[in-house]
Amino acid sequence: MANKKASEEEKGVLEQFMIPFYHVSKRVPLFPGKNNTSSEAGLFGIEEEELKSYREHFEQNAKEAALEVLKDDEVVDSLDRLPLDGEETIVAFGDSITEDAQGWFTILKHVLEISIEKADFNFINAGVSYNTSSEALRRIDRDVLVNEPDWVIVALGTFDALRLNIAPDRTLLPLSETWENIETIQSVLESRVDNPLIWITPAPVITDMLDENLLYDFTIQPRDLSQVQELVAGKQGAIVDGQAKRMGDDKPQAWNYLPDGLHHSLSGHMETVKAIIKKLAEPKN
Repeated sequence: MANKKASEEEKGVLEQFMIPFYHVSKRVPLFPGKNNTSSEAGLFGIEEEELKSYREHFEQNAKEAALEVLKDDEVVDSLDRLPLDGEETIVAFGDSITEDAQGWFTILKHVLEISIEKADFNFINAGVSYNTSSEALRRIDRDVLVNEPDWVIVALGTFDALRLNIAPDRTLLPLSETWENIETIQSVLESRVDNPLIWITPAPVITDMLDENLLYDFTIQPRDLSQVQELVAGKQGAIVDGQAKRMGDDKPQAWNYLPDGLHHSLSGHMETVKAIIKKLAEPKN
């Protein structure tokens, strides 16, 4: 039980910006109590039943979003052409946009389980919030390779491009390091995974919204992120949304984002799922 209870205002922040993106088992995998929901709830200042209720709500949101995706005729047609038999282990390797409990990977999970007869997939969300490509590379063995995946979806790079408010003259990682990390991730995974890698280009960020959010001590500028987007779009494998236009053709639309302009709303995650399915359904050369 938490000693200090979260206020209603704090609970609003927890529900939108914290609980969906924070799972103790991912942040501290050696922590003995990592799977103890009561201990985890205490970190948030809420009761165990409240945490369970939040997570059930996120799961239900993702299921409903999956049903909305399945109203898209092009998506339904694409599902029949997916190179999946329903028994694969699929790993999503990314940052907080991937870790999101009601995010694109959970929605994709429900879409595939609903659509593929006798589906018996093993879905593993290996997203860890705010990870740069360097941090992700350090954990690729324990979080990805150990699961012997048939497919890996890589969604990294957004946080490489951030500029700290206290040191705005440089990105957190130089572009050269991002390039080396992405190259190494590709090399390691290609040597251990039979199917082509699936790369999702980082979506744009609405910088004005991000800068106004008091939760963050950084910004992400379009010019920095576009360079990372180009790196990812140049990889070998299946490139999802190579031009990073899924959040809006002309410019990213606010309804596809949470109020921070960085993380995605359910509608934004749905656009990512549609893009993944359509890409995987494309004929192979």
